[in-house]
Amino acid sequence: MSVKAEPSARYPRSAAVSRVRPWAVACVVFVVAEVTVRAYWIAGGRWGYTACDRTDLVDPTGGCGANRVETLPFWAGWGAVGVAAALAVLVLYTVRFPCRHVVAGSWVAAVLLLVLAFPLHLLFEIPAALAGRPSDWRDLGTRLALAAGGLLFAGLANACAPQRVVRAADYRTVPRWTRRWAYTAVALPVVGWAVPHGLWALGVAFGIPQRQLDDIHRNLSTWTGAAVTLVPPLAGLLVLGLAQRWGQQIPRWVPGLRGRPVPRLLAVVPAGVVALTLATYGVLSIAVLVRQVLTGDTHWSEVREGWAVTATLLVFVGWGVALGVTTAGYAITTRPRQEQATNAELSRG
Repeated sequence: MSVKAEPSARYPRSAAVSRVRPWAVACVVFVVAEVTVRAYWIAGGRWGYTACDRTDLVDPTGGCGANRVETLPFWAGWGAVGVAAALAVLVLYTVRFPCRHVVAGSWVAAVLLLVLAFPLHLLFEIPAALAGRPSDWRDLGTRLALAAGGLLFAGLANACAPQRVVRAADYRTVPRWTRRWAYTAVALPVVGWAVPHGLWALGVAFGIPQRQLDDIHRNLSTWTGAAVTLVPPLAGLLVLGLAQRWGQQIPRWVPGLRGRPVPRLLAVVPAGVVALTLATYGVLSIAVLVRQVLTGDTHWSEVREGWAVTATLLVFVGWGVALGVTTAGYAITTRPRQEQATNAELSRG
């Protein structure tokens, strides 16, 4: 009769506490800061609050009339406080019982916060804001805070994982189909995003009417156009890590972490969130366009004249699917060996 090892046996308490405590403290700071800000909004303050997603006013730098909002939406106020309280309970339980029954909860919290941050929005808006385009700094600050919180909770979950060093023999080559999808995920933003946007920045009306090109040059500076064109495909290069050794083992040139394994979920969760975000954005945008055509708000002639813009929406769908399949291949390849052996036995049986 075998006895199942308790989590405390797999993770000595002293070692677990030393690994978990810094992450737990950082998570507590994040939760306290969020509760403080939300309580300030509930009390009537509006510094840092934005209403650009729920008003018709056009003033991104001023929060779109945030000071005029009298009733705070539930999820911006008490709803967010409730979620923060649940996260606080999770952190306190982690400190009291290090690495016991909390890893899944920490990963769920990380995914939730990253989804709420909507990284795709940050990917486009931050370069544009740095290039001088008027931006809603309140919204960007909130999203950056949520993204930071997601990374902190991911670090908290990873701190509970057994610490080991990956040997060369531990590297697992991903299947050929995974590499092909990874290359597709890299090529799509280059061909379907960087090329047309680069041409538009250079003044070439590729797949759009001349009046739309004039609007682009009137509203975007040179630096903003360059950032919007180059940042997405450069960020897309990270997907190669899911098909290369540096996606499983931290390179030797990284000080302090050289040779250590890349936490499996730390690669899978962000990639999965981005893949879902890309595909969802593309599908929803296409649905909105179809509805506008059916209601007569947009004519087929306009769609044909601006076919490159419509094709960009398809690029988002394809980019998300390619990244999602690549992530699935990485997740399958890097499963614990015991799980792989069990699945192999079941398939033979």
